[in-house]
Amino acid sequence: QVQLVESGGGLAQPGGSLRLSCAASGFTFSSYAMSWFRQAPGNGLEWVSGIYSDGGDPSYADSVKGRFTISRDNAKNTLYLQMNSLKPEDTALYYCAKGYLTPIDDYWGQGTQVTVSS
Repeated sequence: QVQLVESGGGLAQPGGSLRLSCAASGFTFSSYAMSWFRQAPGNGLEWVSGIYSDGGDPSYADSVKGRFTISRDNAKNTLYLQMNSLKPEDTALYYCAKGYLTPIDDYWGQGTQVTVSS
């Protein structure tokens, strides 16, 4: 059974940094593109970033471009999101998913909360 476990969120000040992790199991992680999404209260699910199965062609939403970096370690079945220069508008519950621009199955983990506040 597919499992995705997000971690690494927390409280950061504006301008600070956090590194999110997504531990994957139950499927051949190295065969799939992966992505990050986020959802703030009252907002829809927003695509943040995607990466191909081999780590190639990372892409980003305009709102995070230049500040966030997606990466993966296929030997560890883990996806990462390095978040720098954080802004209050980055506050959201962050999820990882299979797929590049859209999720390709119905599974979601519980997410990890990121709060940016002074």
